[in-house]
Amino acid sequence: MKTILKAVDKIEILTLQDNYIEMTAMDGSAVVSRAVPLKDGEIRASILAEHGFSALVKTTAEGKTHTLLFDFGFSEDGAAQNAQTMGIDLKEVEAVALSHGHSDHIGGMEKLTALIGKNNVPFVVHPSAFKTPRYLKFGEEFKINFPKFTREMVKQAGLSVVETEKPYLLLNDTILFLGEIPRSTDFEQGWPLPHCQKDGKEVWDAIEDDTSIVMNLKDKGLVILSGCAHAGIVNTVRYAMDVTGIDKIHAVMGGFHLSGPFFEPIIDRTTQELQNIHPAYVIPTHCTGRKAIMAMEKQMPDQFILNMAGTKLTFI
Repeated sequence: MKTILKAVDKIEILTLQDNYIEMTAMDGSAVVSRAVPLKDGEIRASILAEHGFSALVKTTAEGKTHTLLFDFGFSEDGAAQNAQTMGIDLKEVEAVALSHGHSDHIGGMEKLTALIGKNNVPFVVHPSAFKTPRYLKFGEEFKINFPKFTREMVKQAGLSVVETEKPYLLLNDTILFLGEIPRSTDFEQGWPLPHCQKDGKEVWDAIEDDTSIVMNLKDKGLVILSGCAHAGIVNTVRYAMDVTGIDKIHAVMGGFHLSGPFFEPIIDRTTQELQNIHPAYVIPTHCTGRKAIMAMEKQMPDQFILNMAGTKLTFI
């Protein structure tokens, strides 16, 4: 049974945090709006770039706009400071969704929720986001822990936890939380380093909490926004198409996790599969990696958009 995702007239994605910033780009367009952090006509602050991701997502349908916060970024202050620098009113946020429970997506939770300024805001998350301990295993003697992330931390931040492994509709059915993404491609094998403890034993952490959000732009197709796409961005897009029954893709955006030696061998295959899907736009962010971003720009020049912290994308 397909999930009926309401078609919307307009989608805005404002990146509160990403890995890159270029204040002198001057490459704005009908789709792309770069941050201009002025105060009283003076340049007094830069937008902060960090290895993390956070975005404010707005959908407009039938004259009604809904607002979702997707992920929190890495540092305690980074995304919140960018929001304040840009004069963004986070009190408009009606719900929050988390791509997965890693530190580069949860670190700014306390400061961002304080700016929302409300209690019991729905927080949609896969239950595995809370598993602990989680760590990167480089060898038996060298492991790097991820910070603990708990349900109590979320509740203390004023959020109301909604746990789901299944697709879940939000904000008058205008945004779809994909839930756990099946891994069906033969080349997106996941990240070998993450591990966790299960029943007292060490096991590979498949990061099954990894997910994305999906919107349906009227007459143009799906807009898909991932956090890190640990399940594979091609798997993610295919699952979004399967769940919604919509095979037209307008934009694929987010971290594609193609950085480093484990993933660079699949950059070309991933890019080819994205080309086969024919999105109007491809917007790699965050953990996609320099080599993959350059490859996508070269191979998909008419569809490629370079994202930055502070960039707003408008799809109509």
